[in-house]
Amino acid sequence: MKSLEVVESLAALAQESRLAVFRLLVKRGPEGYTPTQLSDKLDVPGPTLSFHLKELQRANLVEARRDGRFLYYSPNFPRMNQLLAFLTENCCVLADKDCGPACSPPAAAAAQSKRKQA
Repeated sequence: MKSLEVVESLAALAQESRLAVFRLLVKRGPEGYTPTQLSDKLDVPGPTLSFHLKELQRANLVEARRDGRFLYYSPNFPRMNQLLAFLTENCCVLADKDCGPACSPPAAAAAQSKRKQA
């Protein structure tokens, strides 16, 4: 991932409403939500939500797909994972000791493990 892409992604997520939209879409998964569903769940007016979705799309963090007359937004998981990998790729490289699991993003692995156990 190029530095400019990282900056664009982080800039898009550096706004409270956009971060909330992105986190909700990540929770929903590939199925995504329509703008109306997102607006209802986040209590964000349609025009404001549209602006935030465009910014997230511009940063390539969300994708839109048409299903009939509905538009569904979902996270771009490969891009999200590239961003996380970029942020953590040099974790502890200058440390005198191995950092062990402290350097791996545990939240996603823990969530997947919980779902498998349920």
